[in-house]
Amino acid sequence: MYNSALTLCPPSSWLHEFYSTEFLQKIKVVVGPAEWGICTRTVLCPQYPLALAYWNNTIAAGSTDGDGDITTFDALTGTQTAIISGHTDFIRSLTYSFDGTLLVSGSEDESIKLWDVQTGGVIKTFCGHTNLVRSVSISADNTTIASGSVDKTIRVWSIETGNCFVGMLKHWVTTVSFSPTNSQLLLSVCDDGTVQQWNIDGHQIGSPIPGSHVAFSPDGTQFVSCNGSIVTVRNTDSGTTVVEFNLAIDVEYCYFSPDQRSIAVAAGRTIYLWDITSPDPCLIQTPIGHADEITSLVFSSSSTLISASLDGSIKFWQIGTFSTDPVAPDLESMPLTFAPIRSVSLQAKDGLAFSVDSEGVVRTWDILTGLCKESVTIPAKGIDLADTQVISGRLVVVWVDYGSRVIQAWDAERGELHTVGTAYKLPNSLRILGDGSRVVGVGTEYIQVWSIWVEKPANSAFLINDSILDPPCINSSKVLLYSEFSTQVWDLGDPGSTPIRLSETSLDRPHLNLIDARRWWHTSLVRIEDSVTKKDVFQLCGRYANPQSIQWNGQYLIAGYSSGEVLILDFSQMLA
Repeated sequence: MYNSALTLCPPSSWLHEFYSTEFLQKIKVVVGPAEWGICTRTVLCPQYPLALAYWNNTIAAGSTDGDGDITTFDALTGTQTAIISGHTDFIRSLTYSFDGTLLVSGSEDESIKLWDVQTGGVIKTFCGHTNLVRSVSISADNTTIASGSVDKTIRVWSIETGNCFVGMLKHWVTTVSFSPTNSQLLLSVCDDGTVQQWNIDGHQIGSPIPGSHVAFSPDGTQFVSCNGSIVTVRNTDSGTTVVEFNLAIDVEYCYFSPDQRSIAVAAGRTIYLWDITSPDPCLIQTPIGHADEITSLVFSSSSTLISASLDGSIKFWQIGTFSTDPVAPDLESMPLTFAPIRSVSLQAKDGLAFSVDSEGVVRTWDILTGLCKESVTIPAKGIDLADTQVISGRLVVVWVDYGSRVIQAWDAERGELHTVGTAYKLPNSLRILGDGSRVVGVGTEYIQVWSIWVEKPANSAFLINDSILDPPCINSSKVLLYSEFSTQVWDLGDPGSTPIRLSETSLDRPHLNLIDARRWWHTSLVRIEDSVTKKDVFQLCGRYANPQSIQWNGQYLIAGYSSGEVLILDFSQMLA
């Protein structure tokens, strides 16, 4: 708890205030949450919830329970209030009537049921589909139910008579949705990726448009659809585009907030909330917390969103105000999606940190504020070993090509790529010296040094019977290495000279050591050790336990993760 919860707890929390004198004043979190996360409550379900519906502080959830039960919850407390039984297979879709008196369910048992919310009893069962029912909707006047099925039909049912109109299609129907203001208008989505408007008498309105999910706005004047990574809001009458935005990942569900100021989209296990109050929509929040794919979303209010997931949980999310995050003032400092971080670097003397992701995007971070200062794309992707520095005002990135062992250097200002040299073996770490003149490659039993600007034969020193634990610390021309059996200091001297091993006392360094032995002992964590007492004073735990790349300079620790996150910690108070 000390190492995972307290370190990153928000400064405004009582937990931070209570423990601040004992622990938290020793570590400064440069980039961290100002408040607790926006997930306010998690309700665990006995089965995977596949469908959600909300009305007046009541949530109905249908799950993969083989008995086909519907469970209702109090939205304020999260407590279970009732179990409604009647179906014989999974519940695929649920919806409340607009006045909250009726509940409609669609099931894999090929039936649709209409329920009395007050008594929990079945009013009517509608049978006719020949395969599982994927989606149901009820008209605003409570007279008609629409259903879509894997049997490639849309059925429109009269609640009073039970009669239905059957619309035959060529593909599975995945979504049907009545307009909230026009009981004669219906939207459908098929699994071929097309959206179609209908009258309830079966006449198609307009031409199909691309989309894999669709939802009406609360006032019925607009609808939102997702087509791959593109989310589009259209005018219901004219079909013209009102606003459109793009993610870097395919979207599965999209919904309007009750005040129509935002749209929630689900992609995999992540939710993205977009402010659409201006022609230039912006991402305002990214609720993260589910451990598996999201299956359903529903707004309970304009400030609360509820999600269900295959991880067996229902989560309640608090939606914040429509303002720009002060730590992320533009899309470069908070990308729409985060590619895995492959490499991180520090240039602490200039207050800079760097990250390189799997798409070849290099970002420069201000380690005092956590803001992204700039980003550039290098002519390489998927690199696993790189270092970045600003040299004479120019951003320079070096990396190794694992197939050829060739070291490349990229001058971002000039857009120039050139070969630095070839590694004797694949190095475990690659670092630019503090003066920006050379690149250092450290392997299991060797050091190699190349000039960044002029290709020269590498100077090598072999470290016999020592396994080097990366990353090394760089101090001018001196390199501090943590080996399996000892701590080593090497002075690389001037360009062209042979590296010389020095005594450990020759390097003036803080009393905190980074221990990162994950290459050899997979259960070991990244930790900071006091070299005087030989005791651990900090370790990375929980979701931050296993970074893809890490660097330490004796005061700052920077770590990059497969989630795309970059963590920067300042240990200056521990050095005081």
